[in-house]
Amino acid sequence: MSTSLPLADRLNRPIGVLRLSLTARCNLACPYCCPDVEEPPGLLTLEQQMRVIRVATRLGAQTLRLTGGEPLLSRRLLPLLEAVAQARRDRSDPIAGLQAVALTSNGVLLSEPMARALRAAGLDRITISLDAAEGEAAARMAGLQGGAVAGERLVRQVQDGIAAACAAGFDPSRGELKLNAVIQRGINDDQLLPLAALARQQGMELRLIEYMDVGNRNQWTLDQVLPAAQMVERIHARWPLEPLGRPRGGTARRWRYGDGAGSIGVIASISEPFCGDCNRLRVTADGQAFTCLFSAEGTDLKPALASERQLEQAMRQLWQRRQDRYSEERDPAAVASTHAEMAYLGG
Repeated sequence: MSTSLPLADRLNRPIGVLRLSLTARCNLACPYCCPDVEEPPGLLTLEQQMRVIRVATRLGAQTLRLTGGEPLLSRRLLPLLEAVAQARRDRSDPIAGLQAVALTSNGVLLSEPMARALRAAGLDRITISLDAAEGEAAARMAGLQGGAVAGERLVRQVQDGIAAACAAGFDPSRGELKLNAVIQRGINDDQLLPLAALARQQGMELRLIEYMDVGNRNQWTLDQVLPAAQMVERIHARWPLEPLGRPRGGTARRWRYGDGAGSIGVIASISEPFCGDCNRLRVTADGQAFTCLFSAEGTDLKPALASERQLEQAMRQLWQRRQDRYSEERDPAAVASTHAEMAYLGG
């Protein structure tokens, strides 16, 4: 087994986070994400997933985030978490170096038994996605038929999922349970205060994400982007905020409420790009590696999965070639139409 040191790309950025997608399918149909109905062929086996995780940690990854699609749809989720937890207990295994194992979910399927199973299997953190706190907007953002009634049902399901996670021991005050929301100008920006109120009530940090030009199906235009600074201004006018900054390698610039009722984060890939210290490697459910969320195509890792030595060589070479700076170089007037889709990439 190799004992290689962590590496850096051409812009001296290390691998810090491995985002591993388990499925491209989802039980919602958010129009900015446009999930697939069927899985891509050739999904990675549990052994292959563990090989990818082990090599990524050997090369420097300290956080594993499991994504989709909706990862709770995957029967592979709990076996993978259990295998990772066992490896983290073995000090001779590179996976023992993982500081956190996290999951991103829409929360609809997060029942009390599932939340307890996730916690027992070694999951450290959950981020739940909800783009509106009120019925009509929630249905629109989730691609649901049925208007306000369907949206209100969705919000209740997500709130039930939050309660289940809290009951299972995921503590929002320790950053173990957070809320994500994608904000589109003219579509759901009227939900900023309702979402903030919901997160404050639950004691959760709210992460507000600028609408991004990921994929080809969502018909992205710049005029639908509400800059993060304006999001902060609107919330600050209701509940005064104090800046906390953005940690190196992090995606969110954070603010805390002056009254002590928690915090928010804003992910400003459009208005304030953070390419300079981006440390994320994405691997899809079928083994395609992407070094940037906005990439047109990935690198197929499957030919190298026969052994960890081959895989490490492939992943090392891939990262050493990396020089992505898409958000810093973005030309809104000439946005490429060849991006991989959000649900396939795993966000």
